[in-house]
Amino acid sequence: MRRLLALTAACLMAFAPLAQGAERIKDLASVAGVRSNPIVGYGLVVGLDGSGDQTTQTPFTVQSIANMLSNMGITMPPGVNLQLRNVAAVMVTANLPAFSRPGQEIDVTVSSLGNARSLKGGTLLMTPLKGADGSVYALAQGNLVIGGAGGGAAGSRVTVNHLSSGRIPKGAIVERAVPMPVGQGDTVMLELKEANFGTAEKIAQAINQSFGGSVAAPLDGSVIQVNAPVDPAQRVAFLGRLENLEVVPDQGLARVVVNSRTGSVVMNRAVTVQECAVAHGNLTLTVSADNQVSQPGALSGGKTVVSQNAQVALNQENGNLIRVRPGTNLSEVVKALNAVGATPVDMISILQAMKTAGALRAELEVI
Repeated sequence: MRRLLALTAACLMAFAPLAQGAERIKDLASVAGVRSNPIVGYGLVVGLDGSGDQTTQTPFTVQSIANMLSNMGITMPPGVNLQLRNVAAVMVTANLPAFSRPGQEIDVTVSSLGNARSLKGGTLLMTPLKGADGSVYALAQGNLVIGGAGGGAAGSRVTVNHLSSGRIPKGAIVERAVPMPVGQGDTVMLELKEANFGTAEKIAQAINQSFGGSVAAPLDGSVIQVNAPVDPAQRVAFLGRLENLEVVPDQGLARVVVNSRTGSVVMNRAVTVQECAVAHGNLTLTVSADNQVSQPGALSGGKTVVSQNAQVALNQENGNLIRVRPGTNLSEVVKALNAVGATPVDMISILQAMKTAGALRAELEVI
């Protein structure tokens, strides 16, 4: 009965929600040295239904086919012009996760390198995937999964989604592991994903309160040094418990990110506005032309005359002066800007003007 109660309590603690505004250390920082590694390779996709590379425009595809056949003991006569439309040259990319071991399987992404119209239904031939050091870390092969469709006739074509790129789930087998020691000696370094002195101090305090003593010490705004057990088994358990500690991160910089191309405006919760007045109105200029043709009567000897009547209309909406009260959080800022009746595109100009006037208490970043 006691074991059942203990197990129930442990389950409830495991699924208990985080405290208000708290985040786990694993969401705020990562262990130094624990990272994934990108790998890439060049290969061939075969079995396409006439939608492969046009070999006259992609000579590297023909060369790759000749080299592959030569490695398999097939010698092509000189001067043979290969016109294959069911083969495409591709680049294969993947990320080698941390602590990957030989024999594990990882997903790969296959992208067309030439002018293939579609990779749908193709099969990737065995492709070595190399790291930045030139060593082979995985071998990829398998059938592609393309999340799209397309078809055409009589010069017209319809395409849904992207057909020149796809994925192969579990399409590569790891052949070599990347050495990844967790810390040196009896210390482990935690690296914050976003540098912040206040958050670094809070994480160190949470670790010291949980494990007792001076276990952790912040070295700067992004690195925290933690004393960890030397034994690997104890170190894994130590880091597992450490990563699940809850910390309320320090409030970051107030920032407004504006995308001038799409009109997107994103603000974090630290953005506030000071009291100000905003006037906003749209000016619309419309120019229309009406062509009229004057046709003379038969045998009159006159000429056809085309006259153009242009009409110009100027419409300006009322731009009332609206008072924006001081805001203390994101919801009030959004409510104040919506009260002006501004669209996302117009809001960009309003935010820039408010920043210039000193009413916007945030860093304005235009991307």
